[in-house]
Amino acid sequence: MVFMSETQQTPMMQQYWDFKKSLPKDCLLLFRLGDFFEMFHEDAHEGARLLGITLTKRQNYPMAGIPHHALESYLPKLLAVGKKVAICEQTEAPVVGKLVRRAVTRILTPGTTIDDRQLDAGRNHYLLALNFDKHGLHAAWLDLSTGDFAVASEEDFEALLPVLSALDAKEILVPEDDAKAWTHFDGTIPPEISENCKHWAEAFSHLCQGKPVTGMPDYFFDPAAGRTQTEEALHVANLEGFGVTAGHRGLGPAGAVLAYASESLRQMPQNLRGLRPYRAQASLLLDPATLRSLEIFESARGGDEATLRNAIDRTVSAAGARLLERWLAAPLLELGELQRRQTLVGELMKAGAVAGELQGSLKKVRDIERILARLQNRVRNPRELGGIRETLSAMPEICELLESFDSLDMPALRKRVHPLPHLRKVLTEALADDPPSDIREGGVFREGYDHRLDQTRALSRDHKGWLSGLERAEQERTGIRSLKIRYNAAVGYFIEITKANLASVPPDYIRRQTMTNAERFITEDLRKKEKEILHAEERALAIEEELFQTLIASVLEQAAALRETATALAELDVLVGWAFLAREWDYCRPSLDESDQCHIEQGRHPVVEQMLRGGRLGSGSAQGFVPNDTDLSCSHKQIALITGPNMAGKSTYIRQVALIVLMAQIGCWVPAKSAKIGIVDRIFSRVGASDELVRGNSTFMVEMNETANILNNATDRSLIILDEIGRGTSTYDGLSIAWAVAENLHGSGEGGPRTLFATHYHELTQLSKTLPRLHNYAVAVREWNDRIVFVRQVVEGAADRSYGIHVAQLAGLPSEVITRAKEVLDLLEKEGNALQSNLRETLAKAGRPQRSRRAKTQDIKNQLSFF
Repeated sequence: MVFMSETQQTPMMQQYWDFKKSLPKDCLLLFRLGDFFEMFHEDAHEGARLLGITLTKRQNYPMAGIPHHALESYLPKLLAVGKKVAICEQTEAPVVGKLVRRAVTRILTPGTTIDDRQLDAGRNHYLLALNFDKHGLHAAWLDLSTGDFAVASEEDFEALLPVLSALDAKEILVPEDDAKAWTHFDGTIPPEISENCKHWAEAFSHLCQGKPVTGMPDYFFDPAAGRTQTEEALHVANLEGFGVTAGHRGLGPAGAVLAYASESLRQMPQNLRGLRPYRAQASLLLDPATLRSLEIFESARGGDEATLRNAIDRTVSAAGARLLERWLAAPLLELGELQRRQTLVGELMKAGAVAGELQGSLKKVRDIERILARLQNRVRNPRELGGIRETLSAMPEICELLESFDSLDMPALRKRVHPLPHLRKVLTEALADDPPSDIREGGVFREGYDHRLDQTRALSRDHKGWLSGLERAEQERTGIRSLKIRYNAAVGYFIEITKANLASVPPDYIRRQTMTNAERFITEDLRKKEKEILHAEERALAIEEELFQTLIASVLEQAAALRETATALAELDVLVGWAFLAREWDYCRPSLDESDQCHIEQGRHPVVEQMLRGGRLGSGSAQGFVPNDTDLSCSHKQIALITGPNMAGKSTYIRQVALIVLMAQIGCWVPAKSAKIGIVDRIFSRVGASDELVRGNSTFMVEMNETANILNNATDRSLIILDEIGRGTSTYDGLSIAWAVAENLHGSGEGGPRTLFATHYHELTQLSKTLPRLHNYAVAVREWNDRIVFVRQVVEGAADRSYGIHVAQLAGLPSEVITRAKEVLDLLEKEGNALQSNLRETLAKAGRPQRSRRAKTQDIKNQLSFF
């Protein structure tokens, strides 16, 4: 950073550098200068480049600025590229000849912004802190815009990766040394570093892909200091009331999160709603590969249209959409809560008309969680109070509708909805129908609400009438029809006359300012009236500011009740939406228990079915979705080996089973005629082909990494879907790996993880002879005139061929290629028959190993020193 010499610096620039030196090195400083926020020196160069604004010079140093009123339109551009921005405001009115007092009022970073114009309303916005040591992985995450705050600590770091991936944090904090190590990890492993450390580096690299990572001094991650800071932030003597012990190692990252958020807000966050301990053992886990392959939050093509979240989201409020996202990120294992949600969906389905009225009322509800966050953290505007008024106005109708239910569960939800009639009355009487977004604009309060304000406004209106009369009189006196009386915050009131009319200016006009195309003047009468007007306007604004702060205090007194109401309404929004979803698409209530079964009758893929009806899957849309049954159990039909041609629907079928199980374990009804599902602890998915060339991983290596993760971490309560294991290498290598994987999953015990295994290796169907819990299934096709018709039906038995050449013909390969391919296939099949006849007997002699069990996390304390 280049500094001007002390003798070159003006007082204003000295003030600028004092602020600049107090900020993080990678932070842009927006310095309020009159009607603009200015950037200087290196910040000016970077800001001009990122924002596409003009770079200028002042006294030989570069500067670039944006209008102060346009600040909020520029900030998202900077945050989107991971920049941190400090806002330095003027804290007093400018006075000629005096240096204006200024202060850094907030520091915005990608993970700490709370302004609604910089947030996606329907998505959570998490700041995540991580610390990896010999005890495992420790984490804390905070959505500053809602106050959702959680901590986690797991000896096996892979148990935390599912929820951390699903959080999709907007910024990640790590200890400085780790930031240097993990963000530059190239996959090279020296002998002294453990495999566990390598896996963490690779996982961290995935987690941080495309996200800003900020290194903080290690002392910010100290658990003892973090505990103290968290207790202070939550105003409690200890954290036991939240289920967090004093020695919880997640409190180290919690301290880092709070310190970072406090620096951003310039105060400790005031909207924390508690501390939530996350326990991997209480959630259905979906690793990052499974989240991607099942397209839970993002489709393979990018965006969220063809995702499970989009397919089951019928919410009408931003808070409801965010709650659905959180439920999907951490599906439950707790039967009681899942059954409660199912029951409420059923009740809302039965009460169709009432549910419709509820949804109509919920559309009037504003985002109370985020409004409260801004009010509590000093980012305040009058329009947000109007949002609370509108929400409270909808409460009587919502409460009345909820009271019409007579079940046990709905009244419990109703008790969490607080109508707050007194606060509603106060806000209704005080606020104008359409409050402005800025208190400095005035007009926040109704006429008649405050006598002092009414009197001051009347005086101000009289002055404005006098100005209009003066403008007309001066136009007639001077003969200058273009003469205008204007106001500027920096200059005050003035008479503006174009250069072409300067010869007609009366001698009593006093020049105030020279412009490029005009001159600005003032008269003694106008100068006197200016003082009266400005005094009246300042007085009115001062009264409005006083009333505004009193009104905010009234709202914040009810913050706890408002927050509980917002949470209940968000839950109601999700459940009402699911009731309409179930009715529209004929979903059933799944039976959940602790058994080892997964029995689904006429199951359907929730995303594909909707896209088919919407005509978004091409010419096949007209035929509709073909349902299929599933019958799995850990102890009986453990592995369903599915063969059949490409495009026949194997991948869709195995995915739909996983999605139905996932939907059941968030409490949603499912696309099936009936379903009985034993609770699943993890869903693993090895589907599709992708590479990681940047990390030196081929498609096959990615496939093997994902398969290894499944074999090392699956339990007998897991659900596994596998698609084309071993297809990325030679035929014999791939077949051997697929064969061994199937044997490993089956094991020699009495049970294993429920598994759907789709393959083109027809040789694997021989395994049903030696593996009693493996059963063969096929996706049926019909042949007609040397072509195939996809039936999309899964039936028992093995497919006799893959029909790959038929699919190639459908794709439009030249006829000579198809003919030659058939000739080659005939030759290969004749030679392969001899191997096929001896395959089962040969492999049976080799025996089968026991299925491996989950690897234990190693102690890597000494190996971390490598980084």
